[in-house]
Amino acid sequence: MSAPFEDLAKLDRLIHEPARLAITSALASCERADFLFLQRLTGLSKGNLSSHLSRLEDAGIVEVEKTFEGKTPRTWLQLTSRGREAVARYWKRMEAMRVQAESWSPDPDDGDSAPPASD
Repeated sequence: MSAPFEDLAKLDRLIHEPARLAITSALASCERADFLFLQRLTGLSKGNLSSHLSRLEDAGIVEVEKTFEGKTPRTWLQLTSRGREAVARYWKRMEAMRVQAESWSPDPDDGDSAPPASD
């Protein structure tokens, strides 16, 4: 059995990046959200949030809709069906790795033994 930590390298890096993980996780919990709400929720600057959203939009994970309410522009964001599937796969894989890590013990024959814990 391979060490569960080796599976970290196989995660979807587009979603795994901390800011994009915050964005996609927030959007997975609702139908859609507006830009300012998502900015407050994630703590990202406008430019940083916009940059990450562009990457997610280019990958087909997020859909961006720009509207006006009167003369005020408003940007709505939502996960695409592909995005929802990617986020669900990501969290399923993370959960599987968590379970595997809980039951993992190093195989002394493979030289995978961990050093003793120090207090």
